Amino acid sequence: MCCSCPLPWSWSREPPACCAREGGANVGVSPCSCTPLSPSPYRAGWGHGGRDGESLGQQLLSQFLIHLKRQSVDGVNDPDVPAINGASAALALSDIPWNGPIGAVRVGMVDGEVVINPTRKEMSSSTLNLLVTGAPHSQIVMLEAAAENILQQDFCHAIKVGVKHTQQIIQCIQQLVKEQGAAKRTVQKLFSAPADIVECAKLRINQQSIRLETEEQLKEKFPEAESYEIMESFNVVSKDIFRSFILNEYRRCDGRDLTSLRNISCEVDMFKTLHGSALFQRGQTQFPLTMTFFPPYATNEIGKVTGVNRRELGHGALAEKALKPVIPQDFPFTIRVTSEVLESNGSSSMASICGGSLALMDAGVPISAPVAGVAVGLVARCHPEKNGEIEDYRLLTDILGIEDYNGDMDFKMAGTNKGITALQADIKLPGIPLKIVMEAIQQATVAKREILQIMNKTIAKPRPNRKENGPVVETVQVPPSKRVRFVGPGGYNLKKLQAETGVTVSQLDEETFSVFAPTPNAMHEAREFINEICKDDQEHQLEFGAVYMATITEIRDIGVMVKLYPNMSPVLLHNSQLDQRKIKHPSALGLDVGQEIQVKYFGRDPTDGRMRLSRKVLQSPATTVIKTLSDKNSIVMGGAIPESSSSSY
Repeated sequence: MCCSCPLPWSWSREPPACCAREGGANVGVSPCSCTPLSPSPYRAGWGHGGRDGESLGQQLLSQFLIHLKRQSVDGVNDPDVPAINGASAALALSDIPWNGPIGAVRVGMVDGEVVINPTRKEMSSSTLNLLVTGAPHSQIVMLEAAAENILQQDFCHAIKVGVKHTQQIIQCIQQLVKEQGAAKRTVQKLFSAPADIVECAKLRINQQSIRLETEEQLKEKFPEAESYEIMESFNVVSKDIFRSFILNEYRRCDGRDLTSLRNISCEVDMFKTLHGSALFQRGQTQFPLTMTFFPPYATNEIGKVTGVNRRELGHGALAEKALKPVIPQDFPFTIRVTSEVLESNGSSSMASICGGSLALMDAGVPISAPVAGVAVGLVARCHPEKNGEIEDYRLLTDILGIEDYNGDMDFKMAGTNKGITALQADIKLPGIPLKIVMEAIQQATVAKREILQIMNKTIAKPRPNRKENGPVVETVQVPPSKRVRFVGPGGYNLKKLQAETGVTVSQLDEETFSVFAPTPNAMHEAREFINEICKDDQEHQLEFGAVYMATITEIRDIGVMVKLYPNMSPVLLHNSQLDQRKIKHPSALGLDVGQEIQVKYFGRDPTDGRMRLSRKVLQSPATTVIKTLSDKNSIVMGGAIPESSSSSY
């Protein structure tokens, strides 16, 4: 992994979530689920940034661009962890000041044992995929995890081991900086709210909390101030009051205590015609969810496809991580869960997980356990002289949007009543101690179980049967002797089945076919159709070497299609078996549809199950019968049989 820093800004189509201007060095950084990168708002030296558009204010830093380029890939180790560590090392060696370095490791769990930076082969059998990014002094700056419903104590142990190994990486980078690092530059703050305006704003806000009136009064008192200075002063005071209320009064803006959940309501089976549906509402966050079954080979879609932003993509990936471990591995359908936003005020991804679990159970998907998710926030007071060391803090259960905006952490965790299936922690501080992470996991576990109790009152387990309009899938065993009859000429029978019933058939192996029907009634029709075309045709009554009367049903270039009895599927009598003479078309013999001819029955071909008939052997002079049946074109050289000795069927 090749990392370089700093570089002049390279304009791209992806905009930065947080950036500022400082000479020729620039930075644009954004996680996948956050606001995309864009330098345009910062051309004037000030603007709104951050994941939720928060004002940069005192957070403005110098911009820089870290360029990561893979030089080689061994196919064994994923490149994302080396990329994080390489970027950390490049930034640490540069003259740009920051609070790093950081170190990242991937943590797996194979056979109950923690594995650091597992290979791809080890990850295939791992029940945990945890990415831990740490800062000096065992601080944590980022967590991302997908787990197979592992226990809380095992999950916490994996985090602790991961943090321990991140410190080794950090120490190596720090040693490298001592040997090769550059002196850090001094960066002036591009903008901070003027202290006099902030003090005045405090007085105005204490008297009245109406933003517009307060800003107008500030403009009158400070006519020389810019609009953004007034706005930022108001924001600084508002955020300080918001956080002080939580830290000092142990109360939140909506009146809840620190660990209380918002009011939760659940509903399932909202739309009778859908395979599964649910409505999950938590406070002012409301999501209707629908679940759709597809055939196992789905889905290739056509039509207009609208794009999704990076935040939607990230939330969808997190919800999939949370729900996937409880779905059976052998479930025969492809599942699509759609979550629509009706209103959102915090924890939208966690609402999607809760509603998705309800929709799956409503559709009759045999999930192993219900899944719920909750977001835990953090408001911390840091020591002004000890580089961000936390003096006091409060953890908030089930955070609102404003608590996410003004807080220091968005800690999202999902799982069953037994264990954890997904986790994502967005931390805005330079790092938080391991102790706070452990407390957040415990607080989220308590809230998760409380949410599951509420959800269980609506639906506690999957429906025993899918709905009447739900799809059905079955497997059909078709022996090679009946495969031609089952499929039909050119797939005629399968195409007819799909046109009449909407049922699709796909081949799984040599003798097994999967039948997918949109409804049970369609499957019943398909079953009758398949039984009719595949029913026994009394072949066991056909005597090997006997002569039968056959009716021509179709003339083809290579031969004629004949039936030995009315309910029989037509079989091909090849030109080579029509006459002793070599012919190129059956018309040379004057054959016509409906004409009856004598044929001799030689059983079925052992390789493809086709019926073997011959008219030629009935016209040749008496000779020896060849014992082998491997040569289809010369089965018999026997003599003619009188018409009186033939038997008809």
